[in-house]
Amino acid sequence: MLTDVPGIRVGHWTDADAGTGCTAIILPQGTVGGVDVRGGGPASRETDLLQPVATVPLVSAILLTGGSAFGLDAASGVMHWCEEQGLGVDTGIATVPIVSAAALFDLGITGNARRPGAAEGRLAAEAATDGPHAVGSVGAGTGATVGKCHGRDHWCKGGIGTASVRLRSGATVSALVAVNAFGDVLDENGQVLAGAWENGRFVDARRALMEEEPRHHRLAEMSNTTLAVIATDARLDKAQCTQVARQAHAGLARAIAPYGTALDGDIAFAVATGATEANPIIVGNAAAEMASAAVRDAVRQATAVRGVPTAADLTKG
Repeated sequence: MLTDVPGIRVGHWTDADAGTGCTAIILPQGTVGGVDVRGGGPASRETDLLQPVATVPLVSAILLTGGSAFGLDAASGVMHWCEEQGLGVDTGIATVPIVSAAALFDLGITGNARRPGAAEGRLAAEAATDGPHAVGSVGAGTGATVGKCHGRDHWCKGGIGTASVRLRSGATVSALVAVNAFGDVLDENGQVLAGAWENGRFVDARRALMEEEPRHHRLAEMSNTTLAVIATDARLDKAQCTQVARQAHAGLARAIAPYGTALDGDIAFAVATGATEANPIIVGNAAAEMASAAVRDAVRQATAVRGVPTAADLTKG
């Protein structure tokens, strides 16, 4: 769980009927953040502030949301909630919450019937807890899907997954990933765990894309993004957090194939609360491992939404 890192809280708002939702990650005061953006179609807010050259070192919350770029409106609800809680950067005039946000495209499953907005973002923040949090088809992962190379009728369900490890130094490194990828999800042995399917079996996008152009290409190119949050209680600066976020992408690429395409808008955040000492290189390696594990957890914990089956549904019997 991401909440294995002390002080971090996670809350979801979920609309299972519409197939969308958002996930708020509330961070303790003093948390440092970094980000690394990949892929051709990211939708984000307040990510530039997490770059090492930006002045403000701290981040108050991270929002992952469905609804494509429309869903970024939900960040304002999280921001107002944080302001009420006194969370943010003291400017001398007002305490300004730094809420970074990233959206995934789930309109293909929702039919654009509903998108998270400010009210829904606030509900996710209000629901945030430092205890065990839900995974699977919840929050930002509600409408997440994988395996897009053969069109909507052959999608498989994605979702939100998590993984955590305690290092020998005593530091904890955790990952939460919303998996909505163009590619397939691979298991620990490199075999397709969840992805595009046809005639009751997985197609294997890596092979299919070597042999032919994907069908329903226009729909595929509007439907993808994997969002990751790495959290640690190690003491890291912004540049080190950015490097950890960069290494998280390596872990995502081990579990998703193909990954980081022009059809994806992949973003990895890394946040550090600074309670313990740890080697940043070791933290980065753990981030990659936990990112891979969280991707696999997402599809293993998913449930069917609006007719899109899970990997478990497709492999029954």
